[in-house]
Amino acid sequence: MEKLSNPSYVTRLLAQSEIRLQKKWGQNFLIDENILRKIIETAELQQQDHVLEVGAGIGTLTQKLAENAGRVTAFEIDLRLQPVLQKTLALYQNVTVRFEDALKADYSDICKEGPLKLVANLPYNVATPLLYRWLKNESACFSLLVCMVQKEVAQRIVAVPGSKDYGTLSVICQYATEAEIAFIVPRTVFLPRPDVESAVVKLSPVKQRELTEQQEQVFFQVVEAAFAKRRKTLFNALSTALNIAKEELSVLGKKARLDLNRRGETLTVKEFASLARLLYNKGS
Repeated sequence: MEKLSNPSYVTRLLAQSEIRLQKKWGQNFLIDENILRKIIETAELQQQDHVLEVGAGIGTLTQKLAENAGRVTAFEIDLRLQPVLQKTLALYQNVTVRFEDALKADYSDICKEGPLKLVANLPYNVATPLLYRWLKNESACFSLLVCMVQKEVAQRIVAVPGSKDYGTLSVICQYATEAEIAFIVPRTVFLPRPDVESAVVKLSPVKQRELTEQQEQVFFQVVEAAFAKRRKTLFNALSTALNIAKEELSVLGKKARLDLNRRGETLTVKEFASLARLLYNKGS
């Protein structure tokens, strides 16, 4: 079988199935062996690993995952790619492809089987909502997340308080994981070439979170409210979103040693957690 990193072979493969790529699904396929190798190395795969992939595409990364892990469950939204994947993954008996929308999928069945490693070239248009969902609702499923995302999304994930890139995604990722940019991926390694550069991020879930599951629900509400309108102070943002009197907020702010006249973009992850804990205890 010819390599899926060969652009001419990929072009022929798609033409044979009369498939025209859909921009709405972020269909930009990797055609670089070096980048594939670096992704596999970053994921530190072992034979006992069960890997979840989102956006199988034509199976380029899927093949490499199957060669280095025990099992692979790959999601793909585009049913037109079914005959292509049947061909490119024919030799890999440890791969299961689910033709579903990953944003709407129920992961409970595979989560029950133990921690997964998420390794994926995430479609640009769903990368952020997928990360939100996984880290808020299914974080216990994952032992590691290695994701290729748009470079600007990667910069938001690791951004520091006070910077223009710091926001809800930064806080949630840095609260739930140890986040780092593993490496930058140029536009030239994709077919077709996207308009922007990409980056691979490595998210290692923290072993012990600062908050309980119940407190985390308040934490997510506080973070989302703080960044909903970046120019608002925490007083105005939280009193409106959480329906709390400013006098009561002032007392809580003093307990948390926080000046709530600050904007949300200046708070550290620990400060958000401290404020969420006090708000939760107030209502319990």
